[in-house]
Amino acid sequence: MSNEFYIYLCILTPLLAFFLTPFLNKTPNFRDILGPIGGLISFYCSIKIASLFLDGEKLEFVFFQISESLSISFNINGLGVIFGLVASGLWILASIYTIGYMRGNKEKNQTRFFTFYSIAIFAAICIAYSGNLLTLFIFYEVLTFSTYPLVAHKQNNEARKAGRLYMGILVGTSIIFLLPAIVIVWVLTGNLDFTEGGLLKGYISMEYAPFLLALFAFGIGKAALMPFHKWLPAAMVAPTPVSALLHAVAVVKAGVFSMLVVITYVFGIDFLTETNASVWLIWVSSITLLLSSCIAISKDDLKARLAYSTISQLSYIVLGGAIATNIAVQGAAMHIVMHAVGKITLFFAAGAIYVATHLSKISDLNGLGKSMPLTFLAFFIGSLSIIGVPPMGGSWSKFYLMLGSLEKQYLFIIAVLCISTLLNVYYLLEVPAKAFFLEKKSNVQVTKHPLTTYPTLFAALVTIMLFIYIEPLKEITSLIVGIGK
Repeated sequence: MSNEFYIYLCILTPLLAFFLTPFLNKTPNFRDILGPIGGLISFYCSIKIASLFLDGEKLEFVFFQISESLSISFNINGLGVIFGLVASGLWILASIYTIGYMRGNKEKNQTRFFTFYSIAIFAAICIAYSGNLLTLFIFYEVLTFSTYPLVAHKQNNEARKAGRLYMGILVGTSIIFLLPAIVIVWVLTGNLDFTEGGLLKGYISMEYAPFLLALFAFGIGKAALMPFHKWLPAAMVAPTPVSALLHAVAVVKAGVFSMLVVITYVFGIDFLTETNASVWLIWVSSITLLLSSCIAISKDDLKARLAYSTISQLSYIVLGGAIATNIAVQGAAMHIVMHAVGKITLFFAAGAIYVATHLSKISDLNGLGKSMPLTFLAFFIGSLSIIGVPPMGGSWSKFYLMLGSLEKQYLFIIAVLCISTLLNVYYLLEVPAKAFFLEKKSNVQVTKHPLTTYPTLFAALVTIMLFIYIEPLKEITSLIVGIGK
């Protein structure tokens, strides 16, 4: 069995689920089980790919050759290994949770929902294993269009409006900024392949490098840098499993993954350091980080608060790339994993609360901790990971980001990270504090669903496991920046 077989199987499994789901409309049990089974197969393949990558194996194949130097191809690098593990691994949890949520909430059009959920996972995995900018761009757009029906799932005026904003910003930024940036790279270098150490050195002058980086940074709208962030909170009208998909599994992770790929394999860390081309991005990501945290505090709707929290946390990843040191980029890559698991825990908890109580406002959650102790305990654990408190996985990535800042003597970034952490404490821990320490409102009825509770608990457990079993992730991220060679 060739090594490329695992890439084929990992990619084709969610695509097969996409084609099969509509035919199982009248047998919902068989339809719904496709997700967990597909997730297990893809995750197994992702683990094999990661193992082969760590053993130094070269994993690549060309799907379609357009010209001698241009193709739709897949080539495994360290960042792709990480994103592939995140997308396929969390697909298992998300698909199980989605069954409980959709049935518990009696959502309509469930077959359509599961169909587009599968194609979104397919696009995310293809993005993870892309070998060049062209392949990444194609599946980046597939991901945008496949998640539109999920965002607008409820088909009411609010959902349609959110869907239009979602498509307007993401497609608009891609066409106006990202596509021209890719064309410029092609014109300058005659090549779009991701290259270890970067592709652009020697092809672009110091004066123009910051402008090209800006085209990429704002063209990758899924990274949600201000002012192109409003699609993310608007999309919270969708069912909570979509929010989990947007915030943890696929969409925003595709954004920050693409940004790190551009920084690492198109520009190159050394080139960015020599030219100072990313200094402006440090300021933009720092401002986004702090402003979105402040806005999160003002939100009473739980999903809206978590949405602005996501915008802030994505900026941690962009900031790590913009600092352009090996340790900072390692921290940014780690934070893709840590934020994904921590944030999916929080959204799972928010959805479990909604299914059980039909409450979405934080001010209405007083005293519910006694009725739903496991759910709010999971929310508390996920919050600690996002805040960066040991023994939760999120503490590792924030530690590496701080080390990277110190390496470049960016003390103001340390201050930004500390202020953000304090804001995280305020807007996240308020939720379990109200649930556990205030009096419950007498008219709130609670009907728990096990398929929303247990995946939430398991996700919370994974945040702790990521703190303890950090070595494999350290090894992969060290290979991204060339330390482990």
